[in-house]
Amino acid sequence: MEDTRIWEFERDLWIGEADVYRQRVADDCVMALPATPFLFDGEAATRAVENTPRWEQVEFADQLVHRPQEGLIVIGYRARASRGEETYHALCTSTLHRLSHEEWVVVQHQQTPFGVMVADPDQA
Repeated sequence: MEDTRIWEFERDLWIGEADVYRQRVADDCVMALPATPFLFDGEAATRAVENTPRWEQVEFADQLVHRPQEGLIVIGYRARASRGEETYHALCTSTLHRLSHEEWVVVQHQQTPFGVMVADPDQA
């Protein structure tokens, strides 16, 4: 997958509806997000997206793309997303795995937000 397509793929995950997640996130994906329950598999992440307003816009900066082996892409970036007056700024990583020609899925995604105190689940 060429770099331009990687970033379109990732952008669609930020602003797309739940059907984008169903198509592009592996069931056995691992996501670390700054919201309870903090660790999600692909199915739980898709359910969360179904019940969360989608971002209207997202911009990426400091983009890195690495291809450690055939059929595996690891990306890192800074995301700035918004919907209405709400904004979100985070460092992110995603790992994409090729299932077949032109068919890719996310197998890992992580977000570390800037300026947000994430609750400690052991202190609840």
